[in-house]
Amino acid sequence: MPSGSDNDNASSLSPMDGSAPVDSEAEHETVPCAPVKSLAGARLSGLSGVALSTAAPTIQWYPGHIAKAERSLAAHLEKVDLVIEVRDARIPLATSHPRLQRWMRNKQHLLVINRRDMVNEAARLAWDGWFRLRGQTPWWCDAKVGTGVKQLQQAAIRAGEALNARRAGRGMKPRAVRALMLGFPNVGKSALINRLVRQKVVDSARRAGVTRSLRWVRVGQDLDLLDAPGVLPPRLDDQMAALRLALCDDIGQAAYDVEQVALAFVRLLAVLEPVAAAGVAPGLLERRYGVPVPVFNDASRHGSSPTGAVEPTTPDAAHWLLAAASRHTSGDSLRMGQRLLDDYRRGLLGPIALELP
Repeated sequence: MPSGSDNDNASSLSPMDGSAPVDSEAEHETVPCAPVKSLAGARLSGLSGVALSTAAPTIQWYPGHIAKAERSLAAHLEKVDLVIEVRDARIPLATSHPRLQRWMRNKQHLLVINRRDMVNEAARLAWDGWFRLRGQTPWWCDAKVGTGVKQLQQAAIRAGEALNARRAGRGMKPRAVRALMLGFPNVGKSALINRLVRQKVVDSARRAGVTRSLRWVRVGQDLDLLDAPGVLPPRLDDQMAALRLALCDDIGQAAYDVEQVALAFVRLLAVLEPVAAAGVAPGLLERRYGVPVPVFNDASRHGSSPTGAVEPTTPDAAHWLLAAASRHTSGDSLRMGQRLLDDYRRGLLGPIALELP
């Protein structure tokens, strides 16, 4: 637990309320962050086009508890030296919080891209170059097996060296770096902390909403981590970003209709399949479930579009889901939709990137 203020009096922390002593001598450094876009690159511009935008489900959540969580988070940000932002490798833009810069207020920043195992190497390299061109160094991790965790710990400790250099210049004792682990729900913050500590000290599971309170965790003698519940923005106008959050289980299931999201996923896979870096194997759904994905043959079945045209490869997602349900879930399309989403989230469909630069 963090201890040692500027007057060298030890201060204890409550693991329930997350309180910590305020250190007015904390060193802060501005690290430039890339502007967030809903999509990057022309090759995937179709993801927000007619094929999906006219049929994407509405996804929304209720802002009441979010406002309370943001107030608590803002209060604790005053007590940390470093913000460790965790994003999902499958959707590194959709999991960038639009209020991050407002919260950080010139604090040091480390960008962690977790779940690197869930995208292929081509996607990882593409995103790595994209972030570095914008002045950011992404730290790629897989909290499930510990890949990249040691390097992240060392980077966090280095980020606090300037703080302790200043304290030493004033005749003060060094103290551990205080870092806040911040990100959307279910991006793997708690799993990363457990890996850093090398034991299970916080609850962790691959679903949103497991962490419900702020808690300090000591990592060796050099780093104190504050594990915070995932915080969603009060609203997200970009429904394609919201869809990706739902597909990756980075928002609670109460925010969306499972069957509609599954239908949108089938259509999204068809858009991604021609893009090699996305990692969608040809005929993926047919090979996995034994049911081919039919395509629309005429505009009347698909419905009119703003251009009046229907692409010959537009998948008939509803027909596929019903056929797959008939084969696998006794005709229950809701169960089949949940199975499809679960298979993707568990990596059973392979490493698939839903966003590319």
